[in-house]
Amino acid sequence: MVVLIPDRMSRSEEQHWVAEMERKLLRSAKRKASPARASDEALMARCRELSLRYLDGTCEPASVRWVAPMRTRWASCTPTQGTIRVSERLRDVPAWVLDYVLVHELAHLRVSAHNAEFWALCGRYPKTERAIGYLEGLSAAAGLGITGVDDPAAEPAAGTDGEHLA
Repeated sequence: MVVLIPDRMSRSEEQHWVAEMERKLLRSAKRKASPARASDEALMARCRELSLRYLDGTCEPASVRWVAPMRTRWASCTPTQGTIRVSERLRDVPAWVLDYVLVHELAHLRVSAHNAEFWALCGRYPKTERAIGYLEGLSAAAGLGITGVDDPAAEPAAGTDGEHLA
């Protein structure tokens, strides 16, 4: 956390405002955290809810699990096996960001390519663009270099084992 304060503040004022901003940040994070971050089973339950709400209930993964932080991706999907893996880096993002990532991966169970049909499915989630921006900012701010947020205007490459990655 970085807190910028005016130079004219005293040391005690600085301590007060840093503590206050930290309390607000923690309160906000707790309020917006997804219950899906608790376990693989919770992730699967969230995927079922999102599939019903945004994808007509047609995208049921065989498995969804948290995995160690990926170097270049937020999540990945193997459509042929129906498996979705979500980077542990996403455990602390706001619920609406994790929901976007899950909808994105669920959409791959219907459409493996990042074509117009795929992006139309993702676009059913109302915070798609906002979540993509959040993930891009998170990657840049943390110096992660994660480029796995797909550009809707570009056709992405498939992974070497046939996985389509987000």
